[in-house]
Amino acid sequence: MYQKVLLPVDLNEEGSWKKALPTAVTLCQTFGASLHIVSVLPEFKMPMVGAYFPKNFSEKANAAMKEAQHTFIQENVPKDVKTQSVIVDGSPWEAIIKVSKQLDADLIVMASHTKHKFVDYVLGPNAEHVVHHAKVSVMIVR
Repeated sequence: MYQKVLLPVDLNEEGSWKKALPTAVTLCQTFGASLHIVSVLPEFKMPMVGAYFPKNFSEKANAAMKEAQHTFIQENVPKDVKTQSVIVDGSPWEAIIKVSKQLDADLIVMASHTKHKFVDYVLGPNAEHVVHHAKVSVMIVR
């Protein structure tokens, strides 16, 4: 039924994957699907933002994220699940949708968690935006 399962992961927020990862892994094992773990970095290359960071900061942040994501996969994903590490820049919900289109994902599995920060009240949770804008099925794990 599923061939490509996309799992957004914030490596600094355990709530973004703790419950969703086992569900995504089970689906991959059941259907022989591949797991695509997506982490989103803020957009450092914008002129207004980039001016405040040292030269090559974006490349260093990307390399650090890649290393952290590979460690995460080794520690948390069973070896029998074919896994791809994906790192993108930008707004989390927009990046998740963009990657799901690029990878031609069948399903997006996301955790539902509330941070209770002011920004969440203004922008709304990323999961809600993904559900409303994605062209593929989205499974929210509580």
